[in-house]
Amino acid sequence: MLKLYDELASWWPLFSPLEDYADEAAFFLQVMSDTGSPPPTSLLELGSGGGNNAFYFKQHLAQVTLTDLSPQMLAVSRALNPECQHLVGDMQTLRLGSEFDVVFLHDAIDYMTTLPELRRAMETAFIHCRPGGVALFVPDHLRETFEPSTDHGGHNGDERALRYLEWMYDPDEDDTHCVTEYVYVLREGNQPPRIEHEQHIHGLFFRADWLRLLQETGFQTEIICDKYDRELFVSRKPKS
Repeated sequence: MLKLYDELASWWPLFSPLEDYADEAAFFLQVMSDTGSPPPTSLLELGSGGGNNAFYFKQHLAQVTLTDLSPQMLAVSRALNPECQHLVGDMQTLRLGSEFDVVFLHDAIDYMTTLPELRRAMETAFIHCRPGGVALFVPDHLRETFEPSTDHGGHNGDERALRYLEWMYDPDEDDTHCVTEYVYVLREGNQPPRIEHEQHIHGLFFRADWLRLLQETGFQTEIICDKYDRELFVSRKPKS
């Protein structure tokens, strides 16, 4: 388990604060509303992390179920979203025996680093999507659109503060992943800051591979773009 989602999970609100998700979540809700007939009332999020999107979703949907590999991240989400059901589970193997109007996969889908892993996550989404429902996949990058980048951020909290440096690059354009290096600077009270580093490996797939796997899984898919220049895969499960 990566540090950010394990021993550093309690720092998540200072790394990626709730307010940063408001506009994005509103866009996702509009997409869900536009594609749902009747409007959706239930949602399953695979890889829900700290629950920031769910905070906005639950205000419009009667049932929001959140799943993640990390119990520590689910604990962060429970504090924010006590009304929602939280379940530990791997998006490649999760089987709840329930269907939902919407299955949502935000940037946690980026941690699928091979095509078989990506297909298994799609199959999980398909199984949990009701006939006529929609799965919304939101990868940060496609192979065709990837650009190396650097970023930095962080916030102050009560008696603690975090700053981070992010460096994303692709050391091998012939494989199916890219690399993001993170450096975290953590300060608590009057203690000297401490520095943590880790490497995240993210999947990077061609658009045609996404569309082929979604079709093979059984979805009917269209691509839409958001204001962050991401391509979102809006995938409907046929009614029959």
